[in-house]
Amino acid sequence: MTNRIRVVVTGMGAVTPIGHTVPETWENALAGQSGVARIQRFDPVAADLPVHIAAEVKNFNPKKYIDRKEARRMARCSQLALVAAHEALEDAGLSAPIYTDDALAERVATVIGVGMGGLDWAMEHSQKYWEQGARGVSPFALVSSLPNMPSYHVSLLAGAKGPITTPVAACATGSQAIGEGADMIRNGRADMALVGGSEGLIIDVSILGFSVMRALSTRNDAPEKASRPFDKDRDGFVMGEGAGILVLESLEHAQARGARIYGEVMGYASSSDAYHMTQPDPESQGVRRAIRWAMKYAGIAPEAVDYVNAHGTSTPLNDPAETYALKQVFGDHAYKLAVSSNKSMIGHTMGAAGAIEAILTVLTMQRSVILPTINLDTPDPECDLDYVPWEPREAEVRVSLKNAFGFGGQNACLILGRWEGV
Repeated sequence: MTNRIRVVVTGMGAVTPIGHTVPETWENALAGQSGVARIQRFDPVAADLPVHIAAEVKNFNPKKYIDRKEARRMARCSQLALVAAHEALEDAGLSAPIYTDDALAERVATVIGVGMGGLDWAMEHSQKYWEQGARGVSPFALVSSLPNMPSYHVSLLAGAKGPITTPVAACATGSQAIGEGADMIRNGRADMALVGGSEGLIIDVSILGFSVMRALSTRNDAPEKASRPFDKDRDGFVMGEGAGILVLESLEHAQARGARIYGEVMGYASSSDAYHMTQPDPESQGVRRAIRWAMKYAGIAPEAVDYVNAHGTSTPLNDPAETYALKQVFGDHAYKLAVSSNKSMIGHTMGAAGAIEAILTVLTMQRSVILPTINLDTPDPECDLDYVPWEPREAEVRVSLKNAFGFGGQNACLILGRWEGV
């Protein structure tokens, strides 16, 4: 650790199903508020869908930050990412563009990931083509649906002219983006990186796709109770949407400009299950590798971890598999860990999940309060760890593990540290 470039978090922005900003999201999560409700963007009954609920971003108006004409050319994932990026830059004490000097702008990287990108735009304009012919299709229909558009829009806003990439790792995307951005700084390729994930997939096709996989909760009559990680009566995850963007900097760069520091990205690792397209390995071998490698990268022993921000999807297969992995990696220490799932409140925001949840983890350490896992009424016997049910808990948390696992057996784990001022 002492011989490496240290990477710190200096700014955070989020748009989530329970808040349009980081402070609003934190306060509502602290209160155990669910963001799950009946779908409002379209009529799920008219669409003949078995699932009528999702965790939508309510009353979202991108035009508060984005020119009306530009906003109309963006898929929802780009709009969400850009609004979150505005907040992250302001929170970090930075203006847009960050630098007017090209030499400095070339030291700012952009790593914004998505699960699927602008599928909403692609489907909307496909429908317009079938109904109206070529005259109904926007010239931006193709480019606005590309997965790398959120990265483009954020880099344009920030004037970031350094390395840029777009991780697409399903549900592991947001965490992978943070890890890869941190590595760019550690490798000396950048002094600062705008990192995170975005997703806006609450459309009929995606809801139907996950429904026919039997992956989604069908608790239509009680939406706020539908996402229930680690509970015996869980019946699937709840689709969510949102964006989380973080400003990362080398410690030297942050201190030189007098930046406020929230926390530290101590370690990161990714791994492949090489097992199944959608099902987790019941032995959790890939997950165990990613956790161990992340701790090794951070230079810490398992006993140093205080808290796990779980992937915790509320699916029958994921929750026991993640629990098993934690017990295999941490041994007896697993029963001393506090573990919680933010998805119980915000649903599964897919490509944004790892980033939004990393932001909440950083605040957990800074504020010494662990957010709860709501809807945990009857723990699954296979899920026998301390999941902080229903109520937030005051606790000193110095080191956290953030888990994120995606379809295709892609795993990304972060070790995040509380900023101690040294």
